Amino acid sequence: MADCNMQPMQRPRPGSCPKDPLFGMPLAIAYVPWQHWNQTYPLDKAMKAGTIFPELDKPFLGKRGACR
Repeated sequence: MADCNMQPMQRPRPGSCPKDPLFGMPLAIAYVPWQHWNQTYPLDKAMKAGTIFPELDKPFLGKRGACR
């Protein structure tokens, strides 16, 4: 937005910011697959993991997904 000389929190009019690197790009279509009910964690492990579903247990491993 800084390239358009706009104040913070001000939205540009469509087509008013040609310096935008995404100007003219088509909108994306999101895809979310169905989750099938499989095995679940026991309650004590689910509370530590923050989910009852093992396939949704994605712990943070550090910078860019690599182990430190």
